[in-house]
Amino acid sequence: MTQTWDGCLCGEVRFRASGAPKWTIWCHCQSCRKHSGAPASAFAAFDEAVVEMIGGEITKFRSSPGVLRGFCSTCGSTLTCEGDRSPGELHLHIGAFDQPERLAPMVEVNPEERLPWVHLGNVGKEG
Repeated sequence: MTQTWDGCLCGEVRFRASGAPKWTIWCHCQSCRKHSGAPASAFAAFDEAVVEMIGGEITKFRSSPGVLRGFCSTCGSTLTCEGDRSPGELHLHIGAFDQPERLAPMVEVNPEERLPWVHLGNVGKEG
């Protein structure tokens, strides 16, 4: 992936992520489920230095100690997750990309919290 123009549902928040993501994942933790309203969240990680805000601002809130979650304050779209465990890295929800099919998650994290009816095929598992 070279460059994308991506953002929220209403178009208020737009960003451009340059280069390939560092990694892509499915996260099964309850916090991600609550934030996204989905049975799992899919993320692509980029260094903050390669993510440029093109329009609007991501509104952030501290969802738990050391974790900031971002969304559009106009339409409520879930956009980001960032935390103290990975400084300088921005985890963008894959659903916020205009071409999410280019960012298939490669691994699952927090599999112990996966809902029993979620089946993701041949995605790897990480501890």
